[in-house]
Amino acid sequence: MAENTADDHGGTRMPPMEVAGRAARVWAAVADRCDLFIVTKPANVRWLTGFTGSNGAVMVTADGLTVATDARYGEQVVQQLDEASVDATVVTQRDVLGAMLDIAGQQATVGLESHHVTWQQRERAVDLLGPESVVPVERAVERARETKDAGELARLSRAASIADRALGSVLADLPGSVTERMIARRLEATMIDLGADDVSFPTIVAAGPNSARPHAVPSDRELALGDLLVIDMGAAVDGYGSDMTRTFAVGSFTVETETMYRAVEAAQRAGVARVAAGVTTDAIDAACRAVLAERGLAEEFVHGTGHGIGLEIHETPFLGKTDPAELRADHVVTVEPGVYRAGVGGVRIEDSVVVTADGCRPITNSPKDPTLGWRPAR
Repeated sequence: MAENTADDHGGTRMPPMEVAGRAARVWAAVADRCDLFIVTKPANVRWLTGFTGSNGAVMVTADGLTVATDARYGEQVVQQLDEASVDATVVTQRDVLGAMLDIAGQQATVGLESHHVTWQQRERAVDLLGPESVVPVERAVERARETKDAGELARLSRAASIADRALGSVLADLPGSVTERMIARRLEATMIDLGADDVSFPTIVAAGPNSARPHAVPSDRELALGDLLVIDMGAAVDGYGSDMTRTFAVGSFTVETETMYRAVEAAQRAGVARVAAGVTTDAIDAACRAVLAERGLAEEFVHGTGHGIGLEIHETPFLGKTDPAELRADHVVTVEPGVYRAGVGGVRIEDSVVVTADGCRPITNSPKDPTLGWRPAR
């Protein structure tokens, strides 16, 4: 993960990620609560070590890292640790949590990722170590992951650029008879063709009344004149995913749908303008909601304003009314207000932005022109 990565499609090489220093940052955050910290969430294991296998755990202590995985990944884990310049002891055992608990022994206070371990896993640790020796640690690695290094920012930007290009390419060449599902599959295939490793989440393409559902699944409904068309999509590069939504008027707006669109457009613009280091997440949410409230649409905005992105498509910090957090430089967050009206449709506009000292820098750059130059086959 730490190596420079060349773009097979003609782009510049990306800078390395600074994996080796991450464990020390996490340990500094948890050292006052435990003697050792066991990390089991796959995205967190990957972030700390570069290891991408499906079965792994990491023990973080003041003295360094221990990584457990099973024999299927024995060669892979050594190679990926070396590529990431991470010094760690490797234990090969299928029961990775058991391996870590055995190493912990009876004298240690063990921190577990309380938001990820199952009740059964927690009870197992308590039975082995005693109730006073098992302590919950919530989202310590996720908090450290919020601030992206140069290599992470480069991968997020590359993923966003691929999605931008894919959207433009697919919409410029739609056939006269096309379904939501067909558009989604074309977008996903084009992102892969342009250099993405994968999509960052299942693509949402929702037209007409279906667009009133924020997380609609693409169907066999054909595009029709008068539809609102919502496309929510993202590419992934080295595990780092982009996230962008655009809404289009198929043919032309009605008075009702244009009112909805212009309100969301203004709300999204207000939210992005509010993003900067030192600003709290609830303030950005409030900026978007204030615009919609002024236009009588507050009740039709039914989800949070945004979220962090990285190795997971929904990460902390979350931009909403609850649990406010302060943004810092090199956080990457989405700003995505929406309005949804049953029987009519929905509008959502979303950009991913890098937080800077005095504002933000968008990494999703597809035009926000809502006119879709498509006509049905005659």
